Amino acid sequence: MFFASDNSGPVPPQVLTALTEANTGYAMGYGADAEMVEVTKRIRDIFEAPEAAVFLVATGTAANVLALATLCQPFETIFCTPTAHIHEDECNAPEFYTGGAKLTLVPGLPGFDDKMTAANLRATIAKEETRGVHGPQRGPVSITQVTERGTLYSLAELQELTTVAKEFNLPVHMDGARFANALVALECSPAEMTWKSGIDALSFGGTKNGLMGVEAVIFFDPKKAWEFELRRKRGGHLFSKHRYLSAQMLAYLTDDLWRDNARKANENCAYLAEGLRRADAPFLHEPQANMIFAALPRATHQRLFEAGAAYHLWDGPLDGDPNEKIAARFVCDWAISRDQIDHFLALIA
Repeated sequence: MFFASDNSGPVPPQVLTALTEANTGYAMGYGADAEMVEVTKRIRDIFEAPEAAVFLVATGTAANVLALATLCQPFETIFCTPTAHIHEDECNAPEFYTGGAKLTLVPGLPGFDDKMTAANLRATIAKEETRGVHGPQRGPVSITQVTERGTLYSLAELQELTTVAKEFNLPVHMDGARFANALVALECSPAEMTWKSGIDALSFGGTKNGLMGVEAVIFFDPKKAWEFELRRKRGGHLFSKHRYLSAQMLAYLTDDLWRDNARKANENCAYLAEGLRRADAPFLHEPQANMIFAALPRATHQRLFEAGAAYHLWDGPLDGDPNEKIAARFVCDWAISRDQIDHFLALIA
């Protein structure tokens, strides 16, 4: 009954097999391995982007902040939502790796700060770069898809946001830690959700979708490729035994494993959500991918934790009025079984 994070699930056997196969003989390091050549080719084919520059790093934080540092000058500001991972969960890494660029928060609709709106983005951008040398200059826009509250931007919403960014000649980065979950939910192509919608750089997540630890950074215009390579090396994120990153990503891209894992995770989430609805658990946000925010009585949380369930309370302590409903976050991965979900739901009935 593990719903704490999709980071915590097992690695698919195909990935472990690929690592074993890569662990034979010798290979050139630092990304010059044969597996990386194939990874680059496949990502270019999948995204319909034959000129895209493709790089691998081991963590989502590295993918986000190195991409943003490549798009952003130290005297600029990055536009993101108040709930963006780069704002709430990366320990000031964006500021560190950009050499001091700041973050400017773009509000969403009331009660939905996980998604920025085009109108609010335009108004927020317009307020910056108004004080000459004394204030921050306008920098990239960073969009999270799936958002940190489990919601999605439609293709139309993405295009509205990128259109605003382009009005100000600003690049757009997508934090796609759960990119695959969003893709299968929207039933669109990778190209449609990225460069065809105006995205310039993508953090293409793997770890949350089953990989041991690898993320891709994709620049759809390769003019920033060399700068990214330098920043990756300078930042300590260029693996010498790079083939072990490449082997994971290659297995991920083979036979649509990345889509299949995301589809399973989303289906598990929908199954869990239906059970929570039957238990009259109110949702903070309508689940759209593999993450749920729902409220249960404090006594139910206590019973679940005592039975071994793992998830995160969101807006209250475990001690207090047993009947008060406390929101929690539940995340489904590709591997959790229906039996485990049924056991969990039986405990809240």
